[in-house]
Amino acid sequence: MSDGVIQLQEYKSDIKVTWCPGCGDFAVLNGLQKALQALQLKPWMVTIVSGIGCSSNIPHFLSTYGFHSIHGRSIPVATGIKLANPELTVIAAGGDGDGYGIGAGHFIHAMRRNLDITYIVMNNQIYGLTTGQASPTSEKEMKTKSTPEGVIENPINPLTLALAAGATYIARGFSGDAKGLADLFQKGIQHKGFALIDVLSPCVTYNKVNTYDWFRARAYSLEKEGHDASNLGAAWEKANSWPNLDQKRDRIPLGVFYRRTDIPTYEDLEPAFRKGPPIRQPLGLENPEALLEEFR
Repeated sequence: MSDGVIQLQEYKSDIKVTWCPGCGDFAVLNGLQKALQALQLKPWMVTIVSGIGCSSNIPHFLSTYGFHSIHGRSIPVATGIKLANPELTVIAAGGDGDGYGIGAGHFIHAMRRNLDITYIVMNNQIYGLTTGQASPTSEKEMKTKSTPEGVIENPINPLTLALAAGATYIARGFSGDAKGLADLFQKGIQHKGFALIDVLSPCVTYNKVNTYDWFRARAYSLEKEGHDASNLGAAWEKANSWPNLDQKRDRIPLGVFYRRTDIPTYEDLEPAFRKGPPIRQPLGLENPEALLEEFR
């Protein structure tokens, strides 16, 4: 730290990044570090929570507090941390299988509660850690290790699911645009309420369909086309344009789809917080050490 300014390097840990060369998650890590630095958030006031998967290794590579939880459980763990200490900036991170598969139930309830948490999902449309099975976002007819004749299910659309569940900040980024990712992350962290940033993060090892070039040929900026992120109907139309049931894939919108700032957060409404964060409230025990001793 020089002149009171936290430098970018101070958000980087000494642990070597182990993702495959070219993995889209590198851009997510870089964008998140830049967002934290731009906001000048103190590393000891930030907690990154992840589940299981290649992308869920991300807390190891940041010099903040981190919690590497179990498969699909990053959201409930992040919720517990945020409710214990609302003063922390809490960011959950993981992959599409972790968040939209086994963790989908937690995902929906966190959005309807409008918890003040940022959720970054590295969506590569495949199970990368387990070497290439179909995930909840794999496109129909896609051939994978688990679907050698092609996926027969419709892919989940996380953005329309988020709109229906009540998320108040919904965005999509692309790992081929690291600068754009940093901006989306910064806005999501600043947003008071549940923020979802779904990142199209190509798996260069197991997904040979949804590549960087594939996305670049189809992606376009919502902002440049004048999209109104306060308009729920417009957000639904854009979010529903890809993925969709008729498998049209000619244009994929990127940017902020929806943002609403007039909805109170769960923390705003929780009566237990009227006297301040739980960590700053007295335990109400005459001798807390005696209680702790019972568990030793």
